[in-house]
Amino acid sequence: MKLHALALLAALLAMHTATVVATPPATSAVSFPLLGKIKTRPAQEIVASSWSIGGETLDRDFAIYANYKKYLGPLGAKGLRLQTGWAKCESKQGVYDFAWLDAVVADALAQGVQPWLEVSYGNKLYPDGGGTGLGGGIPKAPAALTAWDNWVRALVRRYRDRVTEWEIWNEPDLGPTPAVAYADFFIRTAEVIRSEQPQARLYALALAHKEPYADAFLARVHQCGKLALVDAITVHSYPENPDQTHNIDELRALIAKHGGAPIAVRQGETGATSKYQENFALKKLPMTETIQAKWNLRRMLAHHGKDVPVNLFTMMDLHYRFGPKLDMNYKGLLASNPDQTVAYAKPAYAAAQRVFSVFDAALVRIADYPATVPDQKKLALFAYRHKTSGLQAVTLWFKDKVPADAGTTTPLDVTLERGAFTEPVYADLLTGEVRAIPQANWSRVGEGIAFRQLPIYDSPVLIADRALLTLEPRVAP
Repeated sequence: MKLHALALLAALLAMHTATVVATPPATSAVSFPLLGKIKTRPAQEIVASSWSIGGETLDRDFAIYANYKKYLGPLGAKGLRLQTGWAKCESKQGVYDFAWLDAVVADALAQGVQPWLEVSYGNKLYPDGGGTGLGGGIPKAPAALTAWDNWVRALVRRYRDRVTEWEIWNEPDLGPTPAVAYADFFIRTAEVIRSEQPQARLYALALAHKEPYADAFLARVHQCGKLALVDAITVHSYPENPDQTHNIDELRALIAKHGGAPIAVRQGETGATSKYQENFALKKLPMTETIQAKWNLRRMLAHHGKDVPVNLFTMMDLHYRFGPKLDMNYKGLLASNPDQTVAYAKPAYAAAQRVFSVFDAALVRIADYPATVPDQKKLALFAYRHKTSGLQAVTLWFKDKVPADAGTTTPLDVTLERGAFTEPVYADLLTGEVRAIPQANWSRVGEGIAFRQLPIYDSPVLIADRALLTLEPRVAP
């Protein structure tokens, strides 16, 4: 749901032009002494996690993988979403050139990052062969559909020893394809994939935002008796307030309505722009790099708090080209030079690194974790427990407003009724700073812990046992 224009303007009055350094919160170094910063881990050092990063549009050369690949492994995401590009692979009928995709898949795997592949878009070599970009319709003509089947089959055969996750088409609800037609196309494509790789995990829809489209899709697949082909529905969404996740609940309800359990819901694409842009999601807003980092943090952790895997959009600023026109999409964690090389890593890159490093598969959500706070409607609070050690971590942030550029905090008293900490520390995921919580600011109450005057703001902070976090080595002055 969109914010009213006047309300949005009021929420964003404090914003200014983008800066490279995130604005730190006004945490008191006297009352919360600085211990250090969170040490991040590259993907090779993380055994498993549900986090993925976007490597989209390489099929249309809106970004160049070779220019940013050295940043991929250090980011710490364990997955990489790639669009495989039928038109780029088959520029001569029946002849496939996978060299560009081979290079990306091999390099990502070498860095400890597992690609998952989306099959799309159409191909102009074939009459009525489908659209070749965002919002394009699916192939329709019999010859085009046969060529599509052949390409998908060749693609799966090539990568089936390295890739097991496949997404079928991108945002069909934005184009001219009715949901029933897409459902039939999904079934057709899914059966080709499963014939070559029986253990393949298949993702449907990559839904832009139209829940009724998903309803009609599920009804059709159910009618055809093919729900077993759908392992998950992926959804894309870019609300102005990153804590709006009602579409996840709606999709889960639709899946239950059509008897689709255990079909999962995954966030397949979401992320904020780092500056004002005229087009694409979150357009015409006075965004900054600090706001982007806050937005992404809240978006990721709001979904993680609902056990929803997230693919963060995207690794690199994208140079969209429609004919001679260039239109930038500034949602990258990496800023781009005019020649598509990396200018620098934005604050959102380091913020994502911290989330990927801390919230791996060993840290599981605690579903029932009662807490007493002044206003539950304004505060997001999710709790986690380490599988092996049992150590706890809790994320908190103000969720009621769009993230602002300022870093002003509000002291807040919070009682975690089942909180179990030996040496709790306060960590800011935006800046990476980890601070001690003095004994005067926490005490045991019954089976839990009461915290006093915690500095909370519109970006996630983490209360965790110190032993749960690895800190960067301190450098002597």
